[in-house]
Amino acid sequence: MKRKLQRIFIKGGVLSPGEMKQIIKMAEELGNSTIKFGSRQDILIPYKDSNKSFTDLFPSINTEKDLVHNRQNIVSSYVSSDIFPATSWLKGSTYLYILEQFRFNPTLKINIVDPKQQLVPIYNGQVNFIASENEDYWHLNLKLPNWESQIDFPVLVYSWDIPKIAEAIEEFFEETTDISLLFDLINEKIETNHRTIEKKLEIPFHPFPYYEGMNKMGDNEYWLGLYWRNNEYDIEFLNILCDFCLESRVGKICITPWKSFIIKGINRKYKLKLEKLLGKNGINVRHSSLELNWHLPVENKEALELKKFIVRNFDQNDISTYGLNFSFANIAKNETYFTSAVIEKNKIPTIIKDYKVRPTFNVLYCKNFNPNTKEYITYAQDVDKMELPGLLMELSKLYFEKLGENDETDTDKEENLKLEKEVHQCSECLTVYDADYGDKLAKIEAGTTFNNLPDDYKCAVCESSKETYKLVTL
Repeated sequence: MKRKLQRIFIKGGVLSPGEMKQIIKMAEELGNSTIKFGSRQDILIPYKDSNKSFTDLFPSINTEKDLVHNRQNIVSSYVSSDIFPATSWLKGSTYLYILEQFRFNPTLKINIVDPKQQLVPIYNGQVNFIASENEDYWHLNLKLPNWESQIDFPVLVYSWDIPKIAEAIEEFFEETTDISLLFDLINEKIETNHRTIEKKLEIPFHPFPYYEGMNKMGDNEYWLGLYWRNNEYDIEFLNILCDFCLESRVGKICITPWKSFIIKGINRKYKLKLEKLLGKNGINVRHSSLELNWHLPVENKEALELKKFIVRNFDQNDISTYGLNFSFANIAKNETYFTSAVIEKNKIPTIIKDYKVRPTFNVLYCKNFNPNTKEYITYAQDVDKMELPGLLMELSKLYFEKLGENDETDTDKEENLKLEKEVHQCSECLTVYDADYGDKLAKIEAGTTFNNLPDDYKCAVCESSKETYKLVTL
């Protein structure tokens, strides 16, 4: 009998070691030795129809029981707080408070993310709350079912309004495809504390981070990132790790969208014990970024084998892919992309469905190699599997050639602005008189307009009279 996957919803990708132990107990009751992680920071447990009733024995675990309404997990970038770049006002406690206020089970994909981090995709939800520069206010980007395009909410959303606005969107989005009408319906339904958008959201590009191993966190703490290349996490080891977290007073375990997890706030006095624990259990904590930064569909053996094939070629050619990430997609499923490069499997033409043919693939990459541009460019079409490693290596080299060309800072942009100013210029020698600076040699103070200069004022360079000056724009 073919196994299926039971989804366990982990709100925001955050759970306690005690909650993880409960999930492990369920997995054991279902006859499993491993669990899997999903793309939306959820946990997946294999099961057979014959033992599905075991989910009823664990009522405290938030499982996908109602398949009719197609529930979704809420994604958040809590996992990246305190360890990767962050918006200054956005703390881990802010995420936890917002997540706690969700009292309904969403059917839309909701993302609550910091635009300054790269670990959690920003735009791959249907309702994307993105932190603004204004404290406790968020941009809202919508990519709703049956709406023709992505659209931005017309105002900034207050932190503590996020759950009720998300719930109102679920209630009204099928009634209209007009953002103004949706906005009005929401405002009639609930009281909110919106704020005017003063500055358009711009998300700078940063290379994708390395998120595995033991890493320093502040002066006295560490964080640990763990990744299994086959997404088969041994529950015996996870049980031991949860016991360590409880003993060392680590309150949270965080799941990433990359089928890995992170434990933050490990006190320095427990570091050696944790290293021994990892070593005794044979846990590899330093995979190469060649294989680490991949996003694959769960339980897709074809995608896993293709990744292994490509990574072997990368390794043999000693290629660097640091800062890039890759994904495998099936063009027939019309999936949302959120990686630097995408390997897209083409549909087999129906006219030859009775014949065995080799699949072909397309290679795409996002504009400026920044997934947050939401714009993908076709690099190659209808290529054979054997051609993919070479094409991706060429693409990696192109990335490094372009790196830094499109990441101007705000200061750079200001310096590159074309500024125009009206000044008076001597027509004989082209010396400029600028009222903002005056003329120190003639003892004219800064701020003195040209009209207020004395009649006998002369050019400091050629001694031409005041009458020779003309008003010009520089």
